[in-house]
Amino acid sequence: MNSPETLPATMSTPQRPRWRLAATARRGLLALVVLVQTLTATYFMLSVLPYHGGNLVEAGMATLFALLFAWISVGFWIGLTGFVLRRLGGDPRSLLRQQDAATLASTPLARTAVVMPIYHEPVGRSLQGLKSVILTLQRSGTLANFDFFILSDSRDPDVWLAEQAAWDSLRNELGLQNQLFYRRRPLNLNYKSGNIADFLRRWGPTYEYMIVLDADSLMGGDNLVRMVQLMQRHPQVGILQSSPSLINGRSLFSRLQQFSNQLYGPLFTTGLAAIQLGHAAFWGHNAILRIKPFMQHCGLRKLPGWGLFKGPVLSHDFAEAAYMGRAGLEVWLEPDLTQSYEESPPTLSDELTRDRRWAKGNLQHLWLMLFSRRLKLAHRMAFLNGIMGYVASPLWFSFLVLTTIEVARLILWPINYFPEQNQLFPLWPEWHPQRAVWMVSITLTLLFLPKFLAIIDVLLRGRRHDFGGAIRLFGSVLLEMLISALLAPIRMLSHCRYVLEALFNVNLRWAGQNRSGETSWLAAILNQGIGSLLALCWASFAWWLDPMFFLWSLPVALPLVLAAPIFVLLSKVGWGEVLMRHRWLQIPEEARGSRLLDDLEAPSELLEIAQQPAFSEALIHPYTNRLQVQLAHAPRAKRQQSELQQLALRCLREGPQALSRAERNLIAGDATTLQWLHSQIWQAPPSSVWGRLLQHRIGDNHG
Repeated sequence: MNSPETLPATMSTPQRPRWRLAATARRGLLALVVLVQTLTATYFMLSVLPYHGGNLVEAGMATLFALLFAWISVGFWIGLTGFVLRRLGGDPRSLLRQQDAATLASTPLARTAVVMPIYHEPVGRSLQGLKSVILTLQRSGTLANFDFFILSDSRDPDVWLAEQAAWDSLRNELGLQNQLFYRRRPLNLNYKSGNIADFLRRWGPTYEYMIVLDADSLMGGDNLVRMVQLMQRHPQVGILQSSPSLINGRSLFSRLQQFSNQLYGPLFTTGLAAIQLGHAAFWGHNAILRIKPFMQHCGLRKLPGWGLFKGPVLSHDFAEAAYMGRAGLEVWLEPDLTQSYEESPPTLSDELTRDRRWAKGNLQHLWLMLFSRRLKLAHRMAFLNGIMGYVASPLWFSFLVLTTIEVARLILWPINYFPEQNQLFPLWPEWHPQRAVWMVSITLTLLFLPKFLAIIDVLLRGRRHDFGGAIRLFGSVLLEMLISALLAPIRMLSHCRYVLEALFNVNLRWAGQNRSGETSWLAAILNQGIGSLLALCWASFAWWLDPMFFLWSLPVALPLVLAAPIFVLLSKVGWGEVLMRHRWLQIPEEARGSRLLDDLEAPSELLEIAQQPAFSEALIHPYTNRLQVQLAHAPRAKRQQSELQQLALRCLREGPQALSRAERNLIAGDATTLQWLHSQIWQAPPSSVWGRLLQHRIGDNHG
């Protein structure tokens, strides 16, 4: 293993960045075209309105339209930039393009920690994914340069006991007793960022770099090695972010998400990276960080404000990137770092649950954007971009409300030709339906043209077979566009709710993500019933006002009315598997195969461990009990010992189901109690609760 002191001088001396001028020029050009485009579109919008913005309602409509159009325009130009750069062979300013392949390959590695923070995640899937990552490094011969840390914040003993058992099994299977570690925090303060901070305080100074994985992350060994080598060659880089591709989708919803991610994502990621350059964002996972400056500059203080803006920062990743930039280090997004994967939430309900947390975290960034000192303008714009991702929904909703008010006013109240006092000439409302058609056409072009450019990019690269062939590619795109149009109003209404909850500082429950379950009809109706009723009332009012206005409202109202069936049908795994068998919504990994994904899907003892009731297993199985005793606390104080004795006796008499989660946590965390219960259980009469469990367990093993 090489230390930084052994590297060539060119690798340890920061060079003056030459990308800043290009970044300034690109961002200035983007701002200019967006501004011109928005002003032009707003002018046309004003000409479409009957009074050309001459009253408060129309002025509000024009303002909201301008904000939303600018938001759409930014996305369009980023996608177009990505398409052009991909046709030119990539961005010459990217880190990978700056390095010769042979030089990069010969760059020595530094000691790197791969950390996986987990919280009530599916144990078998999480550790099987980590195993797949380790196997790729093992095959490349670079495993000795990496250590792995499972950082648990799980509170449920049936989860964290299974984590400990699976970790022990994995390290023994791979022979990584000195490279694969497990740590569970006694107190999970400050969520994921606090989990990472605890690791850094304990072990951070031991390592040069840290690679962060989520529970559903996968990264190929070649990719991990290349990221370390890039950091070695660019000492001014503090964070290097890869672009994860979505994989492993089984439900209809997750397959739609991963198809759109893999087809459209490269264009937008390439364009975004070209605009941001060394002022990119950090997405919290599938990235490598330089530990020393990260520890020095990226500590997150609690927000000092009120309500929403008081307490810990929930979305820590964008803030950490901004603080790294403030310290003079660079943050890069590298779209050409392949073999970087994650999984989509399996259902729309799970995605929106995640968005609820993200909405509050992103809105907190408003405080950082406005009041943090010496942040780079690019990072303040990244904050604004994240905020707009959720604020755009209430803006759209407000636009719909104002539109309804305007139509109602024009139909229900007589036209006032003299709205101002002492007005000499009448104000005549004007109608320009052809301009309205042009406005709709331009907006749709901005929304959908990047998707067709992505298709062209795939065809020109000769990759149509990766997506099932030309016919399936076009058909899958049409299906994705149709469902995306149905989901847009549903997401809008949900995001409006989440923004309001954030502004009123509604407490959020921190829980692990669902990775497999389908959405029930009852859950869908309870979750979307109010929104469906609201949409039905709006559509009915629109029909009463004017049939043409009703038709105009249908693209928004109809998906909301049908929200519950949409939730349920998109969550169905069977539908997703039917499409997968017939190669619809196909992604390249399904067409070409992937050793990394094969390792993930391979039969494993980890999956069997995860299926056992972990608390009972820790008390019954001799090896598991011995492991958990080694990892448990030392003997407690006398007061706690008395409480534990009573709990242990009740557990012995009535079984594990008689104990609450907190009580099982107490027992599972005490070495003495675990040992005593294990010895007593194996002496239990066959007719007792534990005797029956023992017989069942022994029978399963013999079977």
